Amino acid sequence: MILRPYYYDDRGCAAYLLGCGTLGQCAVVDARVDDVKAYAEFATSKGMRVTHVIDTHIHADHRSGGRELAHQMGAHYYLHESADVGMPFKRLRDGDDIELGNTHLKVLHTPGHSPESICLLVTDLRRGPDPWFVLTGDTLFVGAVGRPDLPGRARENAAELYASLHNKLLTLSGDLEIYPGHFSGSLCGAGLSGKPTSTIAFERRWNPMLTLDRDAFIEAMANVPAKPEEMEQILAFNRGRSVIGAEA
Repeated sequence: MILRPYYYDDRGCAAYLLGCGTLGQCAVVDARVDDVKAYAEFATSKGMRVTHVIDTHIHADHRSGGRELAHQMGAHYYLHESADVGMPFKRLRDGDDIELGNTHLKVLHTPGHSPESICLLVTDLRRGPDPWFVLTGDTLFVGAVGRPDLPGRARENAAELYASLHNKLLTLSGDLEIYPGHFSGSLCGAGLSGKPTSTIAFERRWNPMLTLDRDAFIEAMANVPAKPEEMEQILAFNRGRSVIGAEA
């Protein structure tokens, strides 16, 4: 497997390019619109084609490059089937398996941060049949979890987030690495670590939000940072309700 993280300090964002060097296929997850050229150039340098462009959710803090990258590369653009957007996309469902040669991505629907949020459980068949790591999007961070208030209905979303964490992610093997969509500097959660990776076991033991019972978790999620600047404009862009290529 080829895995290339992209870390953006300006908003504490992360994007990922991963795929099979043998077959020459790869996916880009949570692309930013200001770095579309870099993803394409790296894939080409490794002899790979970008065949899948995936957003783990509709981002509220930065403009997605997903549609633009998919257009440039002749790839499909993927979101969870529940995404409320105004443009065509390939629909992902809980349990779907995306095959990129020896690299497989299993879709886990993990609502809470937003209704359409997903995580991607990644297996490299050249290493073995068991999953290696999970891209956790804005559901689970290092030292924190995703905020539930951006789409409204904060308490209801916090309850869904608690279920997604405890019924989906924390049931996974403890030795799985996690690669979140954000790290310190992001407004998509409170208390994020500057360390961009961790493991399920470490977060299960040390992440303060994961030690709370359901009621305490919902109450604690009321303490979130201010909403991102230009959130409504960013959401409109990412939902396909403003023009691609508008000034970011």
